[in-house]
Amino acid sequence: MHDAALAHLARFAATQAGLLRVLHRRIGRWAVRAEAEGSDPDLVRRQVAEARAHAAEVVDQLVRSGVLDDAGFAGSRARSLTRAGRSRRAIEAHLAARGVSSADVGDALPDDPDAELAAALLQARRRRIGPFSLQEDEAAADPQGRQKALAALARAGFGRDVAERALAMEREEAEERILRLRRET
Repeated sequence: MHDAALAHLARFAATQAGLLRVLHRRIGRWAVRAEAEGSDPDLVRRQVAEARAHAAEVVDQLVRSGVLDDAGFAGSRARSLTRAGRSRRAIEAHLAARGVSSADVGDALPDDPDAELAAALLQARRRRIGPFSLQEDEAAADPQGRQKALAALARAGFGRDVAERALAMEREEAEERILRLRRET
């Protein structure tokens, strides 16, 4: 079990909850194969329970040894997602889905409004809206287009004030803020 956990961590960054899920899936696959090969179902259930308890011990041991660090994972992933143009809310949801505690999520998230604005600008560039619109003059005059752009940023998790600031920004300033974000994170 320990070797399986280390093999997984050698290939993928993981949280405690994520590694435990991987080990439980592995145990589940073994149980299905064992029953299909004719093993006693009661014996298999007992062995599965023992293996799951052992998996939890392995994960605890890896945490104590420092190999598995949820706070480090959260910080690294939050920086990466911010540089990719994800909103603070989207990053929170992503980390929570990965099993990171709310305290570690709070510590990992950048508490910088400029980083949130730069992430919104990255999202705007990807969607080709706001300062990155291909038809700059038409986009400014079209209220429906502006609403669609605001909706796109809202769906990405950005607040209205950040979305409006991002859409109103000049292209040169937007590019500069994006470059600054990528240098700082």
